[in-house]
Parts: sequence; structure tokens; C-alpha cells
Amino acid sequence: METKTRNSKIIFDPLYGFVHITALEWEIIHTPFYQRLRWIKQIGFSCYTFPGAEHSRFGHSIGVMHNAHKIAQSIGKAASDEDLFDDKVQNKRKTWHQNLRLAALLHDLGTFCFSHTTEMAYIRYGETTKSKNSKGHPDDHEHLGSWIIKNTNFKNGITHILKTRGINPQTISDLVKGVADDPLANQILHSEIDCDRMDYLLRDAHYTGLNYGTYDRDYLLHHFRVVKVGDQEILAIKHNALHCVEDFLSARFAWYSQVVRSGRGAKYDALAEELTYYLLEKGQIYSYSQLLDMAANDPMKFYGFNDQYFMGLTHRLYTEGFFDKDVRMKDIAHALLLEDSPKSIRVEAFRQRILNQDDQSKTEKIIKRAHEKVQEIRDYLKKHGDEKDWVVADIPKKSIVFVKSKRQIIKNKTQSNVLLERDPVKILSETGEAQLLVDVDNSTISHLQNTFNFVPNVFCSKSAYELLAKSDILNS
Repeated sequence: METKTRNSKIIFDPLYGFVHITALEWEIIHTPFYQRLRWIKQIGFSCYTFPGAEHSRFGHSIGVMHNAHKIAQSIGKAASDEDLFDDKVQNKRKTWHQNLRLAALLHDLGTFCFSHTTEMAYIRYGETTKSKNSKGHPDDHEHLGSWIIKNTNFKNGITHILKTRGINPQTISDLVKGVADDPLANQILHSEIDCDRMDYLLRDAHYTGLNYGTYDRDYLLHHFRVVKVGDQEILAIKHNALHCVEDFLSARFAWYSQVVRSGRGAKYDALAEELTYYLLEKGQIYSYSQLLDMAANDPMKFYGFNDQYFMGLTHRLYTEGFFDKDVRMKDIAHALLLEDSPKSIRVEAFRQRILNQDDQSKTEKIIKRAHEKVQEIRDYLKKHGDEKDWVVADIPKKSIVFVKSKRQIIKNKTQSNVLLERDPVKILSETGEAQLLVDVDNSTISHLQNTFNFVPNVFCSKSAYELLAKSDILNS
């Protein structure tokens, strides 16, 4: 990193080259809250499968900000560089652009250890969600990040830094959560093609060495446009880039199907979630309420809530004998510490399937069948095995889709006009008419809109697999 004239700093990114940082962003980046992201891997335990996947949320978040900046430039909404990097300049265009960049930069501020891997355990445990004074918010990274943005009004606190510059923390928080009164900004930050996904697909592909997540970023950026719907502005993509859009959505579909959700890539994440939930139950890991308290009162302690904390805690508890009375959890801890792979159970009920988003009845039957098979396996092992014969089920909680189907968009719509819905991709036709991608006749994706990929994974100990192999369960 080096100082540059025009009151900016420069970071060299392996994907985008030189990325310019404002003085305000530089100050935020050097807080304990943001530096913590250096020590959190972007894609959890995928490094056990792809040794190059050591990249962090730190670099990703800067990349997301850079993409938000490039989209703003593409649609003609960006402030000039002279205004953006001059602290003395204040105008409406700069404020919009600046807030967009800040929300992109801060969107992952509340990320958990190993990213979404341990977060799912906190959401499932739901300590504050289930409390009497709860507003029903999930115990997730989004609300933790929002808390940091709004409740750190002290030196080196995000709230303080924003307020000192005349920026309303609530505005940034709303943008981070995608609930701002600005459809255009919400869509740039949160949609089926947004600045976040634009970065992590390319970044994850780069560091894993795979090409599943690649697409033509420059071509896509060139074709973003602003369209008026009533008195609101929305984000659309010119029809010329239709196949680039389809490449992007297909890349994301393949990435989640073949990398993130593949048995090879998901097994350690599933084990880490199981271990985190156990540690939450036993009071051995920071609770969500403790994280909120640390974020608001002890930034340097909160800084320590990262991957090293999780692995150090697991190692300490393991060597001190904490897991000795629970063979299952001791095995899982051992597997995480030493990359000791569990066995994958392959049966018909756990087969990867392409299902229909709109056929809820069939989907529920298939998911129910998977859970019933898991229970059958557990019952068999309970009867014929012992503590060392354990199972960890990772039945998907979210669907892997190309896009949300038209029926689902309408069913869940929050706006009077579906074009104002935040997430769906909008295509700008050659005649200047905006329409949902799912309504575009010559789009391959529009003909695949109803599909989603169901990828269940079930893992077990080696001794459990040997027991199951002697039964008819793996053949039924």
C-alpha cells in the first residue's frame, strides 16, 4: 500500500489491480473491526480441499466496494474522482456514491469465524432471537455488522468515524441490510447480480484455482443501466449482455453445486457447524450477546473473534480433555484440527437432484425422505453401534437457484410493481423497456427459472460407515 496524491491511498488487488481508497475508508479499514477480517477465511474450511483458498473477508470486502464503485460509474451516478477524494467537497452525488462505497466496504463487518460455517450454528441456536426482548432478528452476521455500525461511538469506532464525517450510521446500516429507501442502491448491493457476488465468484475461483466462477466482468459492467419505474430508479442490464448475464448466473449455480455444496468441499464446514452448536450449548464459545457487548465496549477483544480464536479454542479444549466424555465431539474436533476426513454416505435419499421451485409438494417429500433416511441411519447406529459411530447431517437450508422463479417473485413480492423488487435481474430491451429476466423469451435462464439444485450431504465416522456397510441401509 502506498500514499497517492489527490488525498487517496492505493491497494493493489490481485483481481482488479490498483484500487483507490478515500481517507475516510482508509480510517475505517484501520480500525480493529475491519482489520479483524484479515483473519477470517472467505470460504470457510474449503482450504482443506483447495490449499490455495486462504483468502480473507478483508480483501473480498475491498473488492465488493470496488465493484460498487465501477457500477456507479457505469450507470453515470458516480461522483468525479476530484470530488470523491476531496474531503472538503460535499454534494448530493458525492454523498450517494460515498454511502454506496461505505455500505459495500462494511457489508461483512459482522462475519463469524470461518465465515458462514460457524454462523449457521449461531442462527440455529438463536440466543438473542429467542430472548424476551428480541425483535425477532436472526443471530447472523448482517445484524452483528449493523450493531457495530450503530453502536461504536468512540475513538476508532465505526459509528464515531461516520458521525465525525457527517454520515448517518443508520443510513449505512440500512444499505448494508438492503432495506434503504433507495431501490437502485439496494439492487447494486443486494440482488441476483450485485457487487458482492461479482467479487466472490471471481475471487474464489482465483484462489481455489477453479474456473467455475468465472464470467466476463468488464462486459457485464459496461452494460449496466438505470431505468425509471414511476418515480423510482432501478438497476437493469442491456439486452446486449444477456448471455453474459446467463454466464454469471450459471457460474454461480455451478459454484455452489460443485464446490460449496459438494461433499468434498462441505464436510468440514458441516463438522464446524456441529462443533460450534455444541460449544454454544456448553457455554464454551462466545455467545451472540457477548459478541454484541464486545463490539460495543471492547473492540480489541472483539478483534480476537476470528478463525484463530476458533481453532485455538478447539485445540485447547481438545488437549485439556474437555471432549473426553463425548467421543462424537472429540472425533469431530480431531477431524477439524487435523483434516481427518469423515466418510460420505451415498444413498438414493441423499442424491443430488434438480427440483422445481414451484412444486412445493414434491420438494417437501424429497426433503422429508432425506431426513427420514438420516433418522433411520441414526436409529440403526444407536442399536448396533456405540458413541464412536456418529453421523452429521447437512441437509440444505437454502436452495441453489439460477434465479427466483416468476411465481415465487410474485408470491413474495413487497412492492406494487415487480420491477421494484430488489433481487430479480432486470433486462433492458432494445426498445428501452425493462422486464424481469424470467420474462425474456430468448433467455435460456428464463426456461430454467423454476429449477433449483438440492444437494444434501451426510457424513459419518469411519467406524459408523463400516457398520452401515454390513447392513442393507446403504443399498436401500
